[in-house]
Amino acid sequence: MEETYKLKSIGSVLIEGDKYSIRIKEEFKEGLAGIDGFSHLHIIWWGHLCDNDESRTRLKMGRLFKNGPDEIGVFGTHAPMRPNPVMTTTIKVLEIDHDNGIIYTLFIDAENGTPVLDIKPYRMMERVRDCRTPGWASHWPVWYEEAADYDWDREINR
Repeated sequence: MEETYKLKSIGSVLIEGDKYSIRIKEEFKEGLAGIDGFSHLHIIWWGHLCDNDESRTRLKMGRLFKNGPDEIGVFGTHAPMRPNPVMTTTIKVLEIDHDNGIIYTLFIDAENGTPVLDIKPYRMMERVRDCRTPGWASHWPVWYEEAADYDWDREINR
């Protein structure tokens, strides 16, 4: 039995040159109350560019990472091709314009116009002390701040 769920976009990603922001729809702006003080936020977004039958039925991928396995299941990746293209990104907050419903950030790995489904604060208790990754990924950065400057071209097969 297939279940369906109703999702509603609360806003969208806006990219203007090298400036990134999340624009919240008018009817959801008051949901930003109390968000000040969180340095980082989880942005849940819809991978709308991969919302098609081919992408939604693809469960295995080839060698995505140069040091990774020859084949990897979609649930071992952050790839947008998945049964439900729900994506999540942690962003650093630069500024929040409550009047206009805009969250400014340094970067988000979504496309301009990407629908945003939800926003949640990143909380310190979400850190995991004894986190493990597979051996082929164990040399990747362990902190958000290090990942931005990491040479991902050495890792990802494009």
